[in-house]
Amino acid sequence: MFPSRRRVTTALLGSALGLGGRTATGGAPAGAATAPRGRRSTPPPTRRVPLHGAVNCRDLGGYRTDRGRTLRYGRLFRSDSLAKLTPDDLTALHGLGLHTVIDMRVPSEVSFDGADRLPAGLAVTSVAVDDTGLFAAMQAAIATKDPAEQQRRLGGGRAETLMRDVYPTFVTSAANRAAFGAMLTRVADRGHLPLLFHCTSGKDRTGWLGYLLLRLLGVPHPTAERDYLLSNALRRDADAAVRAQLKQAGLMQDPDLLIPLQEVRTGYLGAGLDRLRRDYGGIPRYLTAGLGLDTATLARIRARLLH
Repeated sequence: MFPSRRRVTTALLGSALGLGGRTATGGAPAGAATAPRGRRSTPPPTRRVPLHGAVNCRDLGGYRTDRGRTLRYGRLFRSDSLAKLTPDDLTALHGLGLHTVIDMRVPSEVSFDGADRLPAGLAVTSVAVDDTGLFAAMQAAIATKDPAEQQRRLGGGRAETLMRDVYPTFVTSAANRAAFGAMLTRVADRGHLPLLFHCTSGKDRTGWLGYLLLRLLGVPHPTAERDYLLSNALRRDADAAVRAQLKQAGLMQDPDLLIPLQEVRTGYLGAGLDRLRRDYGGIPRYLTAGLGLDTATLARIRARLLH
């Protein structure tokens, strides 16, 4: 039996709307250009975790710090949603030896897309980070099926503005700061490693936390930013397929309106980092005064992850 139109619509909305979904010292300003779309950048084979049900899963190991140290492989992983993992994926995930999986999705995302599928004996830890209603807003825009209304909501740079508005809340929202602080505290605990953290697309909330971790470990900004932008290469084909399906299903006449929401861009990260600078002066004080991490916790993170 063919799936109903409603089921197809729901599946496509779930694929399209996830936000991971999408500088403090010497970084790019908020208005910086995006990464060149024509040039592909792929992670080394030892970093990407190939899964069928998640396209943006990777090991943060292998990066070098400004003091010549290296992040250990197999300790820290970042990913998109694990709700669609196949049996083979579960076997692969089991092979990572994970002790902790942190899901940053808000309840509406989990109910829409599904709970994480994990190997037996591994439980998810929910540490929700607010998406400022972006998931619901994009769901509503696509559901109108009205090209003019979708253009009004997403066109003319409005989609980019929506994305830029999300990142400063990683700094200004006390609840979000508490969530990021709680996750980093778990990273400092040897018993929680290896650890995987994710949101829906593994690019925005996950991208912010991944960037912070790399910077606090001493990885230079250009390298940490490249890791952040790597989501574009890993998600490119899957996101293009979703846009094609939305058009074929008659839900969007111009699905390219979604591209700013599907991508990560230096301007998005820069919007958050600009706010971080204004409120805290830089990443070190954001980690301590903003996220509530003491120097001993930061030292444990470095000790656990670097060699």
